[in-house]
Amino acid sequence: MPHSATTIEYPLTEVAADNLANTPRSNRRKGRELAVQALYQIEMTSDPSVAAVDLFLQHFEGNAKAKEFARRLVSGTIGQRTEIDRLIDLVTVNWKLERLAKVDFLILRMATYELVFCADIPASVSLNEAVEIAKRFGSEESASFINGVLDNIAKSHCAKAE
Repeated sequence: MPHSATTIEYPLTEVAADNLANTPRSNRRKGRELAVQALYQIEMTSDPSVAAVDLFLQHFEGNAKAKEFARRLVSGTIGQRTEIDRLIDLVTVNWKLERLAKVDFLILRMATYELVFCADIPASVSLNEAVEIAKRFGSEESASFINGVLDNIAKSHCAKAE
């Protein structure tokens, strides 16, 4: 009788799964996702206080590194909001900011903050992460729209070396 090849899949041990889920990349992605959600809450409640953000983060999964990165992004995005909105407005020809889908606009704000004010994050990473988050939280058209807007911001206002 001929022997057929079979693949045996071994489940990840709990420790291996934790290690895989605790990589710097996954921490940053989770932090960005939490930041977009926190920015949405701030937009809906008009409460950008540290206490409100901390209360929000207590109710969502994510390790300490992811939540700390989320706090950094939220704080920076809120702190630079006027300049960020100006930059987005410059490159969104024929679009009024208040007419943009709220989730798309918040992803654009956060990613613009990263592009312009976070010298430690490569522009390509900020762009790619924003597109991936748009695929998860936005509409069908969100990812390509966000990619186009952020690409224009990166080309005209980002002095980061890749």
